[in-house]
Amino acid sequence: MRLILLGAPGAGKGTVAKMLTAMDGSVQISTGDILRGAVAAGTDLGKQAQDYMKRGDLVPDALILGIMEKRLQEPDCRKGFLLDGFPRTIPQAEALKQMLAKLGIKLDMAVNIDVPREVILDRLTTRRTCSNAKCQAIYNVKSNPPKQAGVCDKCGSPVVQREDETEAAISHRLDTYNEKTAPLVGFYEKEGMLLTVRATSSEAVIDAIKRKLAA
Repeated sequence: MRLILLGAPGAGKGTVAKMLTAMDGSVQISTGDILRGAVAAGTDLGKQAQDYMKRGDLVPDALILGIMEKRLQEPDCRKGFLLDGFPRTIPQAEALKQMLAKLGIKLDMAVNIDVPREVILDRLTTRRTCSNAKCQAIYNVKSNPPKQAGVCDKCGSPVVQREDETEAAISHRLDTYNEKTAPLVGFYEKEGMLLTVRATSSEAVIDAIKRKLAA
């Protein structure tokens, strides 16, 4: 399958993507993970992106589009892919459409995961992430804490709150999403590719996607 996952930060796109990739071998492509990895590694891209990410702002298209085109041509994408966190703006969506046409790749659908703002704020302010860029396991201090406080169960690295997951940064990210990214729902609706799922459980989202693919 070749899908785009839409939804505000904290809507559960990453969790849904991991569940879908386990089903059919598709690859999850998250610009967020790519960029955070670049920041942790201290690459030129990471240094450029870091200031934007700390503020909760969108990273400029010029830093993202080249990475994405290269990534989609890697061999592991042949079985399918799930784009998580890209595109984020109408210009990115237009550029992606042209890029996929050039590469001869056809998308199946764009899935919009619609979750209430108060649910997202609660999820993200209590989320903690493994500081090891190669692990990045995710925990929740309420619903899924690490066995030892502050220590990753998988690799033993420190578990931290990301700088862009403080309440102020999250509110800013949600406002940015509503201003710049939410219009993508209309874009893909016009393209005839949109599936909107209003659910707070990843399982319900997966079921809706399966039904749509089978239709």
